Amino acid sequence: MNNLAAVNEHVDLDAIDQGVIALLREDGRMPYRSIARELGVTEATVRARVKRLEESNTMRVVAVTDTQAAGFDLLLAVGVQVEGRAPEAVAQDLARIEEVFSVNVVVGTHDVEILVMARDPGSLKTLLADTLGSIPGVRRLTPALAIDVLKNQPDWVPFHDA
Repeated sequence: MNNLAAVNEHVDLDAIDQGVIALLREDGRMPYRSIARELGVTEATVRARVKRLEESNTMRVVAVTDTQAAGFDLLLAVGVQVEGRAPEAVAQDLARIEEVFSVNVVVGTHDVEILVMARDPGSLKTLLADTLGSIPGVRRLTPALAIDVLKNQPDWVPFHDA
């Protein structure tokens, strides 16, 4: 099967698929043997299910960085007003910046909204004034510092029962 066909393939999830996904959500490095034992199936079955789920783009197992453990203590949502360039072009430039981890072209008060992380107030000042502010087309930045993060779920994806 070529990659294009795999991307467009719809996969109906049965109880085994859902069990594999649930266990890998708890521990993405869980051995297939342990998954098989938990679900009462063979290791070969688990291996085949994971392969099918990954090839159909139904599931991906990825590493997620703990941003605080990596030294980023400040989280900001930043609205970006654009002038003189297409918002998509400015968004592409913003997406190349290491501290920017989410970029969205939007309709509303701002043209682009980004989420950024900073290590400390000094690096935040440099990020806002020197890095973000120097991108051609950026007219105005409207930062909002997160003072209490109630939910940050980077592994969230819609998941419906079969």
